Amino acid sequence: MDEVNSTLSRSRGQVTAPDGTRIAYERYGDGPPLVLVSGALCTAGAELPLAGLLAPRHTVVAYDRRGRGASGDGPAYSVEREIEDLAAVLGEAGDGAAVHGTSSGGALALAAAAAGLPIARLSVFEPPYSADPAAGAVFAAHTARLTELLDKGARDAALELFLSGAMPPEALAGMRGSPAWPGLREVAHTLAYDHAVLGDGLVPTERLAGVHTRTLVVDGGASPLWMREAAGAVATALPRGRHRTLTGQTHMVAPHVLAPVLAEFYSED
Repeated sequence: MDEVNSTLSRSRGQVTAPDGTRIAYERYGDGPPLVLVSGALCTAGAELPLAGLLAPRHTVVAYDRRGRGASGDGPAYSVEREIEDLAAVLGEAGDGAAVHGTSSGGALALAAAAAGLPIARLSVFEPPYSADPAAGAVFAAHTARLTELLDKGARDAALELFLSGAMPPEALAGMRGSPAWPGLREVAHTLAYDHAVLGDGLVPTERLAGVHTRTLVVDGGASPLWMREAAGAVATALPRGRHRTLTGQTHMVAPHVLAPVLAEFYSED
């Protein structure tokens, strides 16, 4: 499980969500079904490195969350619609599908499990909650500013606001001038969707207490302390939660480090 198979089989399709939105997906490999839920600003294509490493053991389905890539978007967003999207993808993936969610995609996967979706097994990497109650006010202010910018159509400014929390100014300046920036601008409006999925930004302890799916919560040992504390709090709140830290990894976890950990978890009796 060290590299992506260059002959990896790949097929594309679409499934229709209950509100009529078309959700595009990509399918790789063969075996027990596993659905990947991406984080902020990412599309199904961003999941290829991880999907390729898991495909020898699984039929991996990665999808474009609504408003991204080849998927459609409804006239009004709600977290419930995103959960319905995932339910439709799970139906396409097949019975007994597991789910892995990265960052805010992990928060969405947890919300879906809490809503009762038939997830056989669940793993998440660093859902970006905070375990510090004082962080709620900061998150609310950040959400309000982000919403204001997006309502004005100021996508570049919204992207800068979001990314400034993850990279130094010089790196952000370089990103803005890179060929990747137009693609990020195209999906910048979905940052509001990710904030909605996170609710008040705090670990939703009561909701997680109702998730009885066996769940692995993973974080990186080199990630910021608040992310690692949140991961531990999520695992503790889950009745069947387990916490694992990957030494030396950050929020940009290396797929070849994460994949074997996930494969081991999914294969357990």
